[in-house]
Amino acid sequence: MKKPTGLGFTPADFAIFKIDDFNARLQEIDARVRPRLARLADELTPELARRLHRDLYPHLARHARRTVDPPRETWAAFGPSPKGYKRYGHLALCVSGAGLHARIVVKPEAGGRSGMALELAKNALELARSLGGTRVARYEKWEFDALPAPAVADDAFFTSLAEELGRKTGGFDVGFGWNVRDATRLDRAELLDACRELAPIYRIVSGVV
Repeated sequence: MKKPTGLGFTPADFAIFKIDDFNARLQEIDARVRPRLARLADELTPELARRLHRDLYPHLARHARRTVDPPRETWAAFGPSPKGYKRYGHLALCVSGAGLHARIVVKPEAGGRSGMALELAKNALELARSLGGTRVARYEKWEFDALPAPAVADDAFFTSLAEELGRKTGGFDVGFGWNVRDATRLDRAELLDACRELAPIYRIVSGVV
């Protein structure tokens, strides 16, 4: 067996998402990927909290409600409440067949979306300056088979996110992705640096409920 490197993931972990059988894929996620995510979440939470200047609580994805269509990704979420994360803007470390992802997510069921939209629109130029031309991908409609193409996070990017949150069932999902080859070589410092770059977005969407 190939010895895990970097964050502990191997190509076999990402290949799980190519398993067609529903139960077989869930079993492999629970046996291989979920334990790695749980360990990483425990290890990374203190440092992420320090870098984001926020209290953070880790949560692992639960796929128990699914009966058809096996999950195309799984994740550890980091949010401001110990009781759950879906009602808040949150940071997510996701694993899919395409690779590894660090993302900021606001689900349609999150509270305070109108307030988040106002803050994003008001701070669009400052957010763009904070990211300094960094390219960020949008994941709302991606197909899971390949990483979505990133775009420069300029003020128009953040204005677009604000507009999306202003819709009745709006949300957004943005961040960075590493393909399988790069994900198996990624180390904690690189992952934490990526999360630090997303910190200005997280501070806005996690602080409005």
